Amino acid sequence: MAPRTVLITGCSSGIGLALAVRLATDSQGRFKVLATMRDLSCRGPLEEAAGSALGQTLEIEQLDVCDEGSITRCLDKLPGQYVDILVSNAGIGLIGPLESLSLDDMRQVMDTNFFGLVQLVRALMPAMKRQRRGHIVVISSIMGLQGIMFNDIYAASKFAVEGFCESLLVQALRFNISVTLVEPGPVTSEFEGKLYSGVEQVDCVGTDSETADIFTRIYLPNSRALFASLSQSPEDVAEVGHTLKVICARRPPFRHQTNPAYTPMLALKRADPSGELAGAAFYSLVFRHGPLLRASLHAVRLCRWKARKLRQALRLLGLSRTGSPWSPACPSAPPDSGQA
Repeated sequence: MAPRTVLITGCSSGIGLALAVRLATDSQGRFKVLATMRDLSCRGPLEEAAGSALGQTLEIEQLDVCDEGSITRCLDKLPGQYVDILVSNAGIGLIGPLESLSLDDMRQVMDTNFFGLVQLVRALMPAMKRQRRGHIVVISSIMGLQGIMFNDIYAASKFAVEGFCESLLVQALRFNISVTLVEPGPVTSEFEGKLYSGVEQVDCVGTDSETADIFTRIYLPNSRALFASLSQSPEDVAEVGHTLKVICARRPPFRHQTNPAYTPMLALKRADPSGELAGAAFYSLVFRHGPLLRASLHAVRLCRWKARKLRQALRLLGLSRTGSPWSPACPSAPPDSGQA
């Protein structure tokens, strides 16, 4: 069977780059990848990682999700403007006290993270409907389910993504089109590096001194500790157990969380529709039990370090669960009914 065409946005680094390489180098040759990015001068890392797949199972094209003309030019290169799988991954972050953020920066986040997805889906849906098949995979965030202090605008953009996809799902199913939200927690990547580099330059202008102190003295250290303890690599999010898994599923799930560490947080929110329980728990963790939070994160980091060492030892002994015997089998034909 012919390989399935996959269009991925935001492939200059992070999850997009890792997923593009993973699919293009698939040992079974199941995918033909169109890896896109806003600025083609940033293509070097992707070309290097793709190796011999470049020009064979992976092509690189320019696509700016905020530019409708750029989207059209890219899709015009596809037969009938059709792809089997869209992976909407392009996104930007924004953190800091609300009063210190500019409206222009806020609009840029919404334009990229939300309206960029809307423009892509609007452009690709007609061909998917005609073919009565397709899969829209959206790299969302755990912050599309639970807001986090000082991530107000980023969380809002991801909540918008989640609502859009929920609304789209039922119509999509009528045309045998699957929709999947992949919801990572913190991911260690260039995205995070740029975000924190920008934060270090924030001077909290327009913010009262108490809020500025909470941001710099409490939020930033806790956030860095959380990344150090609970973050995943882009390769992990792209790999067999997560994004590749939902792409290959016969009946793709609507939601897939990549980090089980966040399951209790989400369960807490669902257990109390009023929201008071989750709000009180977060408040206590941040303002009353900060040392306990940091000690717990340090313990988690130590356990994960030991687990990584064990996996490395298993790989050296040839006992790791990697390679084709453990790769998920993609369906030989498009799924007949999408999500259950």
